[in-house]
Amino acid sequence: MKAQVLLPKIFNFPFTYNSKRESKVGDLVEVPFGSKNEIGVIWKDKYSEPKNIKIKEIKKNTGYSINSKLVDFIEWFSLYNMVPIGLVLKMVIGGTDKFIKVKNDFTKIKKTKIKKFKLNEEQSKALKFLGKVNDKFDVSVLQGTTGSGKTLVYFERIKRIIKKNNQALVLLPEIFLTNDFKERFEDFFGFEPAIWHSKITPKQKRVIWKGIINNKIKILVGARSALLLPFKKLGIIVVDEEHDTSYKQDEGVIYNARDMAISRANFEKIPIHLVTSVPSIETYNNICNKKYRHTKIFKRFNDYPLPDTKIINLNIDKIKDRFIAKETADLVKKYLQKEDQILFFLNRRGYAPYLICKKCGYKQVCPNCSLYLTFHKLRNKAICHHCSFEKEIFTKCKFDGSCDFVKYGPGVEKIFEEVKEIFPNKKISIFSSDYLKTKEKTKIFFKEINEHKIDILIGTQMISKGFNFPKLNCIVVIDADFSGRGYDLRTTEKNIQLYHQLSGRAGRFSSKSLIVYQTLTPQNLTLNKLIKNESDKLLQNELLLREKNKLPPFIRLISIIVSSKDRSLSLQGAREIKIKLNQVKDLEVLGPVDSPLLKIKKNFRSRLLLRFSNRFLMQRKITNVLNRLKISSKIKLTVDVDPINFA
Repeated sequence: MKAQVLLPKIFNFPFTYNSKRESKVGDLVEVPFGSKNEIGVIWKDKYSEPKNIKIKEIKKNTGYSINSKLVDFIEWFSLYNMVPIGLVLKMVIGGTDKFIKVKNDFTKIKKTKIKKFKLNEEQSKALKFLGKVNDKFDVSVLQGTTGSGKTLVYFERIKRIIKKNNQALVLLPEIFLTNDFKERFEDFFGFEPAIWHSKITPKQKRVIWKGIINNKIKILVGARSALLLPFKKLGIIVVDEEHDTSYKQDEGVIYNARDMAISRANFEKIPIHLVTSVPSIETYNNICNKKYRHTKIFKRFNDYPLPDTKIINLNIDKIKDRFIAKETADLVKKYLQKEDQILFFLNRRGYAPYLICKKCGYKQVCPNCSLYLTFHKLRNKAICHHCSFEKEIFTKCKFDGSCDFVKYGPGVEKIFEEVKEIFPNKKISIFSSDYLKTKEKTKIFFKEINEHKIDILIGTQMISKGFNFPKLNCIVVIDADFSGRGYDLRTTEKNIQLYHQLSGRAGRFSSKSLIVYQTLTPQNLTLNKLIKNESDKLLQNELLLREKNKLPPFIRLISIIVSSKDRSLSLQGAREIKIKLNQVKDLEVLGPVDSPLLKIKKNFRSRLLLRFSNRFLMQRKITNVLNRLKISSKIKLTVDVDPINFA
């Protein structure tokens, strides 16, 4: 008998093999492919067989199998995101040839002492609300003020699900969150969670993969890619910080893990909980349309209030060659005298984002990308944050000698210097990905914060995401900028979420805390509504604007990026693709235009934007057109379904 076998490679179809023994759809089998043996999956028998080709034989059945729900989800994922089905399968089974031989068993997990937690009235109501759906597909949103104990609510929900011998998946937007999260998890459940993300070792991946497919692992905490793991008996999915744009993978297989998690829950016929302090615009729209159920927790732990706010107008409080206003420094001193911790927030890594010679005007620009190089004082180099190109800043000046560079704009390293100057006797640390590259450094850093060995933190956006610092009671936003950069349709939405979450980092265990906004635009509507804690009104406004301008969630967008080493080739390629796509009914094709980030990694980029009604699923038609194209090998095509920006 013959069988179709899908391989975890870039193919969009399975291969036909002979099979001596009975096997079912979803079985993992070993087959010869080229000069090697590969692990593949028995697929649905709906593809045409090749003619006049010698058909090889399946070598063996591995004894592992993925269920029919996951098979259907893989097909849907491939269709929706317009990626080869073999690449989606690769995310599910990875290097399974090695997984199968692993002997370690995840059941031998370290037990810890369970701490007792009691839900307050609001939390108990929220838990009851979430539990109403039992075991069918349902999307419910758990929204809560930062510090209100949302995590505790969904931990209780998970506990009840796994008691029925089901599995639970908790998605987090960043791997940096897992350390802090892990401690809270162990306190509640009394054992370590299985953690899945790109930085864990191949051996750990094999052990976890085996534990998941055998239903030995009951709870998995992971970043985006955990969504595709072959759970044996998945009972619930929780997407924490559902609004976070880190759920969008923008390289390789491009997809939004939050949206795909909702789809997977639908295929598995299980509930999914979206957890947030301020929902994404899509989620908010679905709440308004009664498509998602919604419950809210208002009270913070022990009824501690949200921080007071203070706007400092930088147009009045002029700062010469400095970035911290005198009024700001005076406010910070008061909190330091009370032995509170302080956070200076600035979402720019390095020392200075621009380097310009004051003699000849030469700018340090990346040779590979259309971006300025950021000066990092720590390494004394100018670095590109897109392609990681770096160089010494010495440059021969066309006027005389070497360039004399002026460093424009602050990064966290510059703020660190300034804070050190104002508060010379305080222990100050930088919280940024450049400084916390290893697990060990991160662990030490959190230990020092919790033991109050750090007085002042200088942090980037990383710090706004779910961390719990008990003594942090004053936050200073160095540059509260709400302007956006023109190519990000989510600027307002992101600002609402970022600053709301950031303010929630302060005063979690104090009745008196403060967030200071230093800004050149003190009258900005978003800032003033945020201060009044009116994020709902901001989201309502944003929805009206989106509807008026025919933007998501009222319309669907697909972005096509055509890139080439030759700028004219990328533009010509985009024009030719547009001619073909214009033949598709009910599809509006905008562009081509140069991408705002014209060059990345030496490739010039042109963009097409496809717009169509929410009522249609146009991906299959678009894929058929793209598959028939005869594209030059000098051109690369990238398809981004539901883009979150137009960079």
